[in-house]
Amino acid sequence: MGAYRRILVTGATGVLGAAFRALAPALPDREFSFVSRADVDLRDPTATLAVVRAAAPDAILHLAAISGGIELARRYPARILRDNVAMTFSVLDAAVAAKVPKTVMTLSSGMYPAAAPQPNAETQIHDGRPHDSAYSYAMAKRLIEPAVRAYRDEYGLDAIGLVPSGIFGEDDNYNPEDCTWIAGLIRRFGEWRPGDGDIAIWGDGAPVREITDARDMARAYLWALDAYSEAAPLNVGCGQGHTIREVAFMLAEIAAVPAERVKFDPARARGIDKRVTDNSRLRALSGLGFTPLRQSLARVLDWYKRTHAAAPHDIRRASRFAPE
Repeated sequence: MGAYRRILVTGATGVLGAAFRALAPALPDREFSFVSRADVDLRDPTATLAVVRAAAPDAILHLAAISGGIELARRYPARILRDNVAMTFSVLDAAVAAKVPKTVMTLSSGMYPAAAPQPNAETQIHDGRPHDSAYSYAMAKRLIEPAVRAYRDEYGLDAIGLVPSGIFGEDDNYNPEDCTWIAGLIRRFGEWRPGDGDIAIWGDGAPVREITDARDMARAYLWALDAYSEAAPLNVGCGQGHTIREVAFMLAEIAAVPAERVKFDPARARGIDKRVTDNSRLRALSGLGFTPLRQSLARVLDWYKRTHAAAPHDIRRASRFAPE
C-alpha cells in the first residue's frame, strides 16, 4: 500500500480523470475523491480551499486544465492562460493551507520550446519559445515548473510536476469544435459507416506526435505519487513518436475504413513538425512499461463505437468553456 491513501483528484471528467475512475475499483488500498468544474471553480482560491479541507486528502492529483486542439488555442488564448494559471495557484495555496502531504501538478509536453532538440528532455523547458499554435497554454503549463520549486522552497510543500503527452482514452471530450486531434480521429473513425464519404484530416499527416494511453498515464502518476519527490519535473509519456498519417491509417485498419477514404488537407493547420518526449528518467526510476499503441487504439475505438451505438448521449461533447 502506498503512503497516500486518501487522494483528491481534480479534473474528474477529463480523459485522465476518467482513467483514474476506471482504475479505482482495482485499488482498494486507495480512497479517491473526484471533483470536476461542476463541483468547484478551481480558479476561486476560497472555494478550492473549502473543497480540499472537506476532502482532507493525503494527496492531491491536480489534473484539471483548460486544454484542447489547435482551434481552441487560437480562439481563446487569454482565457486559457488566465484560467490555467489561476487553477495552479489556487491548488498550491490550498495544499499549503490544508497541510496536504503530497501534491502532484500536471504540466504538458506542449510547453517545450519549438526549436529544442527532439526528444524533449526535462532540462529543456525554458530553452526557448513554445510553438505559436498553443503558446498561451504552453506558457501556463511551463509556469508550473518554477511554481513547484518556489512552493517547495518557501513552504516546504511536497509538490512535484509531471509532464504527460498526448493523452487519449475512454470518456475523452469529443466536441468537434475544440477536441484534440487524436480524439477527433477516434470520433470520426468510430462513427464512420460503409457508404459514408471521406474522412478529411487537417494537414499533410507528416507531423510526429507522441500519444499515450490514459490508463498507462494514470499508473505512471500513481507510481510518481508514491516514489518521486524531486523539484525537477518528470516526463511520464510513452516516449514513442508516430506520424499523424500512421495513426490515421492504423485507426482506419482497426475500424475497417477503406484506406482510400482517408484524405489529408495540406492547406489546414498542422502544428509543430515533431513533439516527442524523452522518458528515460521515468523508465530508469520506475521500470514502467506502456501498452502498444495499436492495442490501446483498438480498445478505445471499440469503446467509442459501442457507446455511440448504445448510448450516444454518454459521449462527452461539451464546450471546453462555459460562456462568460
